[in-house]
Amino acid sequence: MAVVVTATIHPAEGRLAEVLEVLTRLVAEVHQEPGCELYALHVHGGDIVVVEKWTDAELLQRHSEGAALVRLNQELDGLLATPADVLLLTPHPAGDPAKGAL
Repeated sequence: MAVVVTATIHPAEGRLAEVLEVLTRLVAEVHQEPGCELYALHVHGGDIVVVEKWTDAELLQRHSEGAALVRLNQELDGLLATPADVLLLTPHPAGDPAKGAL
């Protein structure tokens, strides 16, 4: 079953552009990982929200231990105000199949 993830990243004051640059550089690599159906960046005020969709929990786990995420965490060291807030969501489709689920 698909797994949807939201990760809200909290850049330190004045570091939003730097954090976005790091994330933007790694997106193409994450898009190539097995099981990645969606990995999209969004900005809300001074935070970045990453919306992800993975084909299953096993492939999401591989991503979380993979080279891109290890490098991401290294490059974000010192650029964040607080750790990211990560939510693992289980889709609950409703209504129109094309609009009721990610």
